[in-house]
Amino acid sequence: MCGIIGYKNFSSQSDLSKSLKKATDSLKLRGPNNQGTFIQQDVGLGHTRLSILDTSSGANQPMTDPSGRYVIVFNGEIYNYQGLKSELDISFKTTSDTEVLLHLLINEGEKCLPKLNGFFAFAFYDKKEDRLLLARDRMGIKPLLFYQDENQFLFGSEMKALMCFPTQRKLNKEALYWYLKLNYLPGTLSMLEGVQKLAPGHYLKLKTNQIEVRPFISKDGEAESLDYENGQKELVDILEESVKKRMISDVPLGAFLSGGTDSSAIVSLASRHTSQLSTFSVGYEDQPFFDETYYAELVAKKFNTNHHTFKLTNDDLLNDLNDIIEYIDEPFADSSAIPTYILSKHTKKHVTVALSGDGADELFGGYYKHMALNQALHPSFSQHVIKSIYPAFNALPKSRSGKVSNLIRRICRYGEMLKMEPIERYWFLASLTNDPSFLLYESINVEEETDFKSQFFKTFTPDLNDYLLADQQMLLPGDMLTKVDLMSMANGLEVRVPFLDKNVVNFARSIPAEYKIKGANRKRLVQDAFQNILPKELHNRPKKGFEIPLLQWMRNELLSDLDKTVFNEDYLQSQNLFNIDSVMNLRVILLSKNPNDVHGIIWAMYIFQKWYMKWMDNSHNNSSFMSNKS
Repeated sequence: MCGIIGYKNFSSQSDLSKSLKKATDSLKLRGPNNQGTFIQQDVGLGHTRLSILDTSSGANQPMTDPSGRYVIVFNGEIYNYQGLKSELDISFKTTSDTEVLLHLLINEGEKCLPKLNGFFAFAFYDKKEDRLLLARDRMGIKPLLFYQDENQFLFGSEMKALMCFPTQRKLNKEALYWYLKLNYLPGTLSMLEGVQKLAPGHYLKLKTNQIEVRPFISKDGEAESLDYENGQKELVDILEESVKKRMISDVPLGAFLSGGTDSSAIVSLASRHTSQLSTFSVGYEDQPFFDETYYAELVAKKFNTNHHTFKLTNDDLLNDLNDIIEYIDEPFADSSAIPTYILSKHTKKHVTVALSGDGADELFGGYYKHMALNQALHPSFSQHVIKSIYPAFNALPKSRSGKVSNLIRRICRYGEMLKMEPIERYWFLASLTNDPSFLLYESINVEEETDFKSQFFKTFTPDLNDYLLADQQMLLPGDMLTKVDLMSMANGLEVRVPFLDKNVVNFARSIPAEYKIKGANRKRLVQDAFQNILPKELHNRPKKGFEIPLLQWMRNELLSDLDKTVFNEDYLQSQNLFNIDSVMNLRVILLSKNPNDVHGIIWAMYIFQKWYMKWMDNSHNNSSFMSNKS
């Protein structure tokens, strides 16, 4: 796991080599073991290395082939590299997957991309043809951003690296709308105009100053004809193969263990291939409702792992908040990033690679919203009752922070969702707020919103699998994988995700919806496949996730800082971005008896304002880079 950065200079009037050095330095947390650059005339490539496979200096990057014609900078792992290596009639100098990828690209160019099983973002440069090829893995596990103006083309693993170059900083107001709606930046959007994310499963070719972007993913497999019982066996087999491939490492390896089915399944399979597996959990000392370490310890005991539990207090969570906000270089408001960061920090003290259960919910239907969406497609008498009576619950206190208040919150959202058309139901349940226009001084129009939404529902049956595919294309790369990449890389930890192996993904996409959700049984196939493998206490237990006490913080420890940032009327007026009355009303709701989910909206505003003050507002930072206010 590493950081990559690079440029192609179109202007003879500027020298970007000094900016490349700064940009490479900015990625040092992603790759603390080595750092290198390649510069030739108008092209520069930078790399920071986290050594995992072949830790020798010979595998450092940028890596050049023996002829000197081709250069690569690569972030990720290719798990089937040994098989691909055997197909190449070449004498290799290293045992790294980077060198294998370099020669595959020399021989086949972008045609080799569908063969790769792993996660990656890379840039491959052909000096003779003066051509750059960039690519990003099929699920978007690794990030890759790019920017082009009349003077330069830039790419990198993180926005902060691009900002080291002389770029114009102008806020993307369409991205701000979607960020406030969803809590993260979906699709290819970035918060700066001119910067895009390369879509998962796509490659980019740059020749002279012309960009061509194309998908490399072939069509997923046809529908499986497996019966349900054989489907369970198939899932365990292909997931075990995926786990086994991801245990190849020249540095210490462990696994995250939350106590949920997904991470527990990964640990159960990994323990078949080592007797020395270390596992890591975080628990909440001050929030027993969200503490799942009891279940994690049951799993650790059953599979005899070397288990580490980190019990966090509210003070622990707050103490790391500054470092997290300082690290992120685009607004990202999934608050579970905080415990993910702390888990990564503690885990890195013991291992350099960790397996994770991420991706299973989006593939197999693990969220309450998936159950609700599926039930709404098959109307029942109870749904008509909820649709009729839910308005009576609206006056009751609603919050994620308690069992009863969370149930009331979900009943109200469920009832409101039932009144909508099938596709709009998805957007309602996926959103932090259904329409954030009330917060914005200037919002996007209906046509822009419709066009953006349409890219995630090109076909709609309707069927649960349509909803899951939208999550895989939007929520997974935009939120879940971004969170894990940012928080693990901030601590120099590589996280591998066996559920997102291309064979597991193709299998999940090929099975019928009823294998995933039936009635109230979410993630049914995964639950049943591992029922006799995992401790019985885990089977179909309620999902909790990485919740943190935002409402409590905002009413107490964070309130004064919120008043300086989110609820600062003078600053809001100077920005000219937000509807001041609407924003100030959020404070009234926050301190009322019925705050509902307002703390989520305020958190998104807080993270945005912290980012804006650091990266966009010269009066709040000492940045010497160019900055244009919107």
